[in-house]
Amino acid sequence: MPELNKKIDKFSDSVIRRMTRIANKYDAVNLSQGFPDFDPPAELKEALKDVAGGSIHQYAVTWGAANFREALAKKQSDFMGIDIDPEKEIVVTCGSTEAMMAAMMTVCSPGDKVVVFSPFYENYAADAILSGADPIYVNLNPPEFDFDPEELEEALQQGVKALILCNPSNPSGKVFSRSELETIAELVDKYDVFVITDEVYEHIVYPPNEHLYFASLPGMFERTISCSSLSKTYSITGWRLGYLIAPEKIIDGARQIHDFLTVGAAAPLQEAAVTALNFDKKYYQELEKKYGKKRKLFLRGLDQIGLNYTKPQGAYYVMVDISEFNFKDDLEFCKWMIKEVGVAAVPGSSFFKRNIKHLVRFHFAKKDETLKKALERLEKLPKKAKKRNN
Repeated sequence: MPELNKKIDKFSDSVIRRMTRIANKYDAVNLSQGFPDFDPPAELKEALKDVAGGSIHQYAVTWGAANFREALAKKQSDFMGIDIDPEKEIVVTCGSTEAMMAAMMTVCSPGDKVVVFSPFYENYAADAILSGADPIYVNLNPPEFDFDPEELEEALQQGVKALILCNPSNPSGKVFSRSELETIAELVDKYDVFVITDEVYEHIVYPPNEHLYFASLPGMFERTISCSSLSKTYSITGWRLGYLIAPEKIIDGARQIHDFLTVGAAAPLQEAAVTALNFDKKYYQELEKKYGKKRKLFLRGLDQIGLNYTKPQGAYYVMVDISEFNFKDDLEFCKWMIKEVGVAAVPGSSFFKRNIKHLVRFHFAKKDETLKKALERLEKLPKKAKKRNN
């Protein structure tokens, strides 16, 4: 038989989704894969019900239904402080996963280099490889997950085509400061580099931290492809509605890539989602408060158990240090914890290029009762781990 594509040897299946499958097998509380166990807003569910009974069941315009793009452009123009043209500067995609892939394939040719901050969401390295690009990793250093500007500049000096910026960051929960973003902006301008942003957690940021859209910085819109989705903001991860926003010249190319990747996102879901895009700012303020309370509940529980972690500034993840439990590595720990403690996390090594195996990622986008159940089980963790090591 002929050989398979050699690219697939350069990455594995998703470790995150693998942890979910193991969690389901052992009936563990799944704090690994980042999706909520609560419903989206009632108005959104009602809108979907109405659309299902209507006549919108065929293809929408390939790059997104007009009313969806108009509502999205209005919302994002308001939040980003940029006047976005819904006809020329938006592509609607099947989730932010496709948005990132389409962005990468639009700007990168085989052999190009792409800077990826590490730790990183696992799709980024795979996106680069599938595009034929070579990732160059720049460290975000735990526990604060800051970066060294000199290390970043050394990476960019290698003839880099694009830089991927996840802000707020998955898995670390880091929110890049204005100063950090201005440093990145200065360097990508100096070395003439595209910036592909992943901003799916744009509305989940904890004061006093503030999310600043990279494209809103002076001179950056022209070289930025802003990728995001509705999944996290409206608790509809299964709807797979994402988008990218960029200047017309980039969007023209992205539309071609998108057309042959997926043709288009689901028309009925776009129609229903217009309802959410038209929510007023109170919704986003309440969302921030909602996740702020969940963060407080979960971190207080970790404190009571005595676990060490980095306090997230945004998103809904927390990186926990498991050094004290003396496991061979974080993957072994996560599998053991699912079976013996009944809680699932993601091994941090799946996010790092460096050999870092003492961190795991929990997420807290769950009902309060789910988080309390997980914390009750985690209370047994130190004792069980100690017993295992004796």
